[in-house]
Amino acid sequence: MRMILLFTIALSFIAQSQHQIINVANRNTISLNGEWSIIIDPYENGFYNYRYEENPNGYFKNAKPKTKSDLVEYDFDKSEKLNVPGDWNTQRKDLFFYEGTVWYKKSFDYNTKPNSRLFIYFGAVNYNAIVYVNGEKIGTHTGGFTAFNFEITSKVKSGSNFVVVKVDNKRQRDGVPTLNTDWWNYGGITRDVNLVEVPEEFIDDYFIQLDPKKDNTITGWIKLAGVTTAQNVKVKIPEAEIEKTFVTDNTGYCSFTFNAQVDYWSPESPKLYDVIIETDKDKIVDQIGFRKIEVDGTDIKLNGKSIFLRGISMHEESPIRGGRAYSIEDAEKLLSSAIELGCNFVRLAHYPHNENIIRMADKMGMLVWSEIPVYWTILWDNPDTYKLASQQLSEMINRDKNRASVIIWSVANETPRGESRLKFLTGLITEARNLDPTRLISAATELTYKDKIINVDDPLSEQLDVIGANEYLGWYSHSIDEIKDFSWKTKFNKPLIISEFGADAKFGLHGDEQTRWTEEYQNAIYREQINMLCKVEFLRGMSPWILYDFHSPRRPLPEIQDYYNRKGLISNDGNKKQAFYTLQKFYKEKKLQLEKYAFGEGGSPGPNVTIFVVNFCFYFGSDRSPIPTIYFIKIIFLVSI
Repeated sequence: MRMILLFTIALSFIAQSQHQIINVANRNTISLNGEWSIIIDPYENGFYNYRYEENPNGYFKNAKPKTKSDLVEYDFDKSEKLNVPGDWNTQRKDLFFYEGTVWYKKSFDYNTKPNSRLFIYFGAVNYNAIVYVNGEKIGTHTGGFTAFNFEITSKVKSGSNFVVVKVDNKRQRDGVPTLNTDWWNYGGITRDVNLVEVPEEFIDDYFIQLDPKKDNTITGWIKLAGVTTAQNVKVKIPEAEIEKTFVTDNTGYCSFTFNAQVDYWSPESPKLYDVIIETDKDKIVDQIGFRKIEVDGTDIKLNGKSIFLRGISMHEESPIRGGRAYSIEDAEKLLSSAIELGCNFVRLAHYPHNENIIRMADKMGMLVWSEIPVYWTILWDNPDTYKLASQQLSEMINRDKNRASVIIWSVANETPRGESRLKFLTGLITEARNLDPTRLISAATELTYKDKIINVDDPLSEQLDVIGANEYLGWYSHSIDEIKDFSWKTKFNKPLIISEFGADAKFGLHGDEQTRWTEEYQNAIYREQINMLCKVEFLRGMSPWILYDFHSPRRPLPEIQDYYNRKGLISNDGNKKQAFYTLQKFYKEKKLQLEKYAFGEGGSPGPNVTIFVVNFCFYFGSDRSPIPTIYFIKIIFLVSI
């Protein structure tokens, strides 16, 4: 069955239920980044009394002794400092393994303004956050990788104010993620914090993209906040010579469709347009790319052309500096490394990454798989766990729904098969489609192995648009020499992305191809995996594990791991391993834009030789032996690169 997934106005569910301010970078903001005072509180003395009851005079009051006999056992002003954004683990060595509560406090001056509203916006806080302004609780948020905000218009005064955040990164069995992960549990206020000023009546949310049924047509919706009567809203795209006016209903909502001649966004031409939304009271500018994504049988098509996703997986960990990545510079470094590798696609594992990464992907032309941390074995039958997963899914989609680079929402990674899990994930998939029917839905599933046959047979695949699958032949099972003996089967007429394969290697450690942890061992696995995967007829992309080495508490082996997962193609200090160049060479060879094949000066293999084209890899004969390098082959395929 042919399924076309385009940006449409069906995202109106988000518009009606949104609770996040979007496009904060293009609004009137006051940054609260910088030094914050902190108190480390493993016993939560600042929140509970000695009977473990909530203390109404906790640290959030930022109290000062009024007389010399007053008992106040804390003082933010004399406490140590940490930088925000940033994790506490890499800013202080004694907090590297710390899991618990840290209190953050920041003072700020503000002049209140008539006819305006003020919000405090957090890019992310890991994991539980309770936010107080001037000693008063204003809200809580659970989840370490998505943005949230609270209105504080009535909580601030002209002059000096302060905000206190209780941050707790303790892992919870009923959390999302749960207790056991393979990445570092970085605690703290890990992304930007801003005060956001808006008019009383402001542009709350919007969605603007291509119409799914008509060429050269843009469609979308806009939602205003604070209005009770119909309002005029202008949409302008100056470069496309577009200026349209629409009228909202009494709730501030309007939808629209209009003709437009625009260039499509793609990895080779990541065209972004300034889109201006304007009312009598508010104005906002965004940079939006226009593109469509679809699946057609086992093909993935971008703007109507078949595409192979030359990918790599990435954690949100800063190269060289270490710790949680958060800045524009971090985003540029990570994506530039992926581009140097030859990628047109990144899998952002295993949680939503910061908005700078997504915005940079839009600019640099990198396709994106974005994922929520429904990871390994969570509590499938717990309704509170489901609510957390659902919340993080909606927050991820809401923030990035206007980003052309994002083509896949992923709902899970390596989850065990079972009825409860299937019901849980099917519910999330349904929600994702209700929130955004314009993108592909996937999950990184696991495979079964029998008699050297790899079966793509997870029942969840029935619900997915694109099947993701992780496999580690040569590392966690079987030998390197056995990889070539495996073949692949599936009953699903759907595209497959190998969302993970790989092996650990310590940069600079050398030996033969049978010596684990060496660059040669990792490189041999990449070579054999590539040769095997080229023969999988329904394969349409891969994102090997992983771009850079990253911290993991599950990897303590001294002198090799030292609490790093060493599966990176680049070491944590920026050195490329042998396998980097092997994958780079493969991706360079796959970067084809061809329509038919002809033999060049290397000569023809002969009239009776069959050429097989599988996933843009080329073979001779019924046994599909690789084509010798003495032949130059030119293929014209209508393939997007």
